[in-house]
Amino acid sequence: MSAEKRVVSGVQRKSDRDNIALRPRRLDDMLGQDRVRENLSILIEAATARSEPIDHVLFYGPPGLGKTSLAYVIANEVAGDIRVTAGPAIERAGDLAAILTHLKKGDILFIDEVHRLGKAVEEILYPAMEDFVLDIVIGKGPAAKSLRLNLPRFTVIGATTRLALLAAPLRDRFGATFRLDFYAEADMQKIVWRAARLLDVEINAEGAREIARRARGTPRVGLRLLRRVRDYAEARADGVITMAATQAALGLMEIDELGLDDIDRRILRIIIENYGGGPVGLDTIAAAISEDSATIMDVYEPYLIQLGFIDRTPRGRTCTRHAYAHLGLPIPEVAADDETQPTLL
Repeated sequence: MSAEKRVVSGVQRKSDRDNIALRPRRLDDMLGQDRVRENLSILIEAATARSEPIDHVLFYGPPGLGKTSLAYVIANEVAGDIRVTAGPAIERAGDLAAILTHLKKGDILFIDEVHRLGKAVEEILYPAMEDFVLDIVIGKGPAAKSLRLNLPRFTVIGATTRLALLAAPLRDRFGATFRLDFYAEADMQKIVWRAARLLDVEINAEGAREIARRARGTPRVGLRLLRRVRDYAEARADGVITMAATQAALGLMEIDELGLDDIDRRILRIIIENYGGGPVGLDTIAAAISEDSATIMDVYEPYLIQLGFIDRTPRGRTCTRHAYAHLGLPIPEVAADDETQPTLL
């Protein structure tokens, strides 16, 4: 099963477009990410007091944590128009030039997957971000001429799940960089409550808490689970999302009490049963589940590491005692996380 098709994957799916109406519009509507919200509030207030556009902002972290939502929130806070694009969609330098020349003062240019911009496109973006100018070349060969156009002061907001793949010159041009972390269970419960109210879904405290517990600390996953449990409650229960309805619905989808699905458990079992708990290389795991190694590192691993089920070591991935216990497997006398280097005499 691909990452896009998994219910508990933070990767965006076409069905997630329905979540647009559930997005917060202002910083005060945001739940969780307190440190990021406070820093953004200061950044926006200071820029507004100076009557200037805010500095360029970069968000990074696992998918589904609200990077796009924060871009829209910032646009609302500064009362600017937002233009949304993605790194892979800007194939040529001319594509970016067309976008930049249509921006107005104070507008927001949001670039998702900014680490996937081509080198030629980045070369155009550097002076645009730093000096607000656009350098274009007209013609070819000896007759070619360089033309410099002034641009209005605008703000670039970049989002990436792979900060390490972002070119250093581009990363340095972002004045503010924020990491988005997985949400605490209490914050996830508030998000589920808010979404249920907006969807006009009846839910009790136990049902909201159970969905939040299995949402993997990811709002996109929590909203997806809420919709599936709502469907189950309407079809098989009395229309109210309760603890029993939530457990029955998510049980049918093979999502356990920690939000792990069959693919997550399969990864753990491959490391434990096929390779003695590790260490095992990322490419080996990828081949075993027929998935791309980058997808495993970006989509599957972060939550398993957050739970303390997997360790990344120089020799490969290892499973900890917590993973053995969760799967109900006997813990070896020397588990992977208990290995120590022999004392040198």
